[in-house]
Amino acid sequence: MALPARQKRLAGRHALVDGIPFTLPVNSEHSPVLMAAFSIDLEAARRLLPGNELHPFQLWRRGLLVVTVINYVTTDIGRYVEYSIAIACTHGERPAPRLLPGVLMKTYGTGQYVLDLPVSSEVSVKGGKGIWGMPKHQASLDFVEGRDWVSSQYDLDGQMLMRLDVKKPSCAWLPLNMGATNYCAFRGMLMKSYIYFRGKLGFSMLRKDAARLLIGDHPRMALLKTLDITPCPVFAAYFPTTAGVLDDHFECWFISEPAPPAQPMPGLETTHALGCSEQWLAPPQRASDWENAS
Repeated sequence: MALPARQKRLAGRHALVDGIPFTLPVNSEHSPVLMAAFSIDLEAARRLLPGNELHPFQLWRRGLLVVTVINYVTTDIGRYVEYSIAIACTHGERPAPRLLPGVLMKTYGTGQYVLDLPVSSEVSVKGGKGIWGMPKHQASLDFVEGRDWVSSQYDLDGQMLMRLDVKKPSCAWLPLNMGATNYCAFRGMLMKSYIYFRGKLGFSMLRKDAARLLIGDHPRMALLKTLDITPCPVFAAYFPTTAGVLDDHFECWFISEPAPPAQPMPGLETTHALGCSEQWLAPPQRASDWENAS
């Protein structure tokens, strides 16, 4: 794995942050991943990005919604599922050119702005939100491998918010060893964190039957429904297993607005009372014939 030298030097050392014990680096093993990206309205995407330094990644005249679900099997804080709903973006003074940030990622600060990040366990919320500023909250999640599809469903308050189904590729043949950047908003700041991962990928591009994205009617999904999400995925992918490292180094900047903000963003008051429970909520209420449902 192409890790920064500092992460390699820290290997085997121990940390205790906000009451959570870590053996460095903060890593995961044996963790399958499914993901898909869908074209969205560019201006609608722009309205959901905070401040004036994040800009939607431009795929021709459209943006990208990226849904990534990781079934973390082995981590320092136990097993959990993480369901990321994000807008592909760049970071800088002005919008980047079309497509080029997909190649020159470091130059343009290419990454994703995470809109919503439900996870299975309380300790994952406490660490991910309190330390790295990720918009984590506990929800009912699953990660199901069926005959022809791999799927994850996200429920909250007894309602289905989202389900992503990805068609099983014939094989996972493409080796990847790379880093990725997440941007999140927390405490009135833009938080930038880094993850490094490796695994073999099976994927499809521009195939209508490669993935299905279902969005429910819960109020939490209202903003997503303003994005004009196309049903045909730009790409869909499945890693049968991955290994990853979340960098303990992160960056943050104040989020500024043209006028004084009307109300504060959620802050540390949302995390300080959380414990370190690895207990999951009840699983989502999934239809038994989900593989054949449209």
